[in-house]
Amino acid sequence: MPARVPLPTLNVGGVSIAYRLDGPLEGTPTVLLHALASSSATWTRFTRSLVAAGRFVIAPDLRGHGGSAWTGDYRLDSVQRDVVGVLDALDIAEFDLVGHSLGAHVAALLAGRRPDRVRKLVLEDPPPPPRSGEPRPPKQGVELFLALQGLFRRGFDRRVVPQVLTQLRAPDPVWWDGLAAIKAPTLVIGGGPRSHVPPERLVEVACTIPDAELITIDAGHRIHSTRPAEFRDAVLEFLA
Repeated sequence: MPARVPLPTLNVGGVSIAYRLDGPLEGTPTVLLHALASSSATWTRFTRSLVAAGRFVIAPDLRGHGGSAWTGDYRLDSVQRDVVGVLDALDIAEFDLVGHSLGAHVAALLAGRRPDRVRKLVLEDPPPPPRSGEPRPPKQGVELFLALQGLFRRGFDRRVVPQVLTQLRAPDPVWWDGLAAIKAPTLVIGGGPRSHVPPERLVEVACTIPDAELITIDAGHRIHSTRPAEFRDAVLEFLA
């Protein structure tokens, strides 16, 4: 078996972030953000479809995952700044942005903070935090799913899990206010009743973003892996 070739890295604010690039440089930049306990490799099949459509794909490993640095600091705002730093270093000003689960949560945060830079936004089954005044959700549902997902995978810093789960359980008015600041046309894709993300929460997300459409693909949480053709067709049509 040939040796695995390490991904290239960039130093972003003192943090080493690994990333994948594919497709023609003149193509529309399309950024892909993976889920908790995953890596940029999850997008390999979808990347082929994007490249075939003439797109230039940038897929970073989020800090604590894959080839990126294990910093011990997994504040979601820090993760968002890493992504922006990679794109700044690559001199990419405007881009389409696709995120899954934790990556979708970060993508929404980024699009609200930098609305001038995101052309179109796709949120695949994002786990929203509670709104202000809502009680913290019980330690089940999203938490249980993500914790179990992390338990059986390697290649990431396990300290990510408790820090991310703590943030997702706490009311976060900044995240919700950021949704209202998003200028990009947005596609929210829910995984249906087999997903741990309650459908009514995704309705709230889509209704808070000014220009958003919500569709459901009955695939569970990992839509791009479980129903790749349907995910591909929906996203490519939206981005076109």
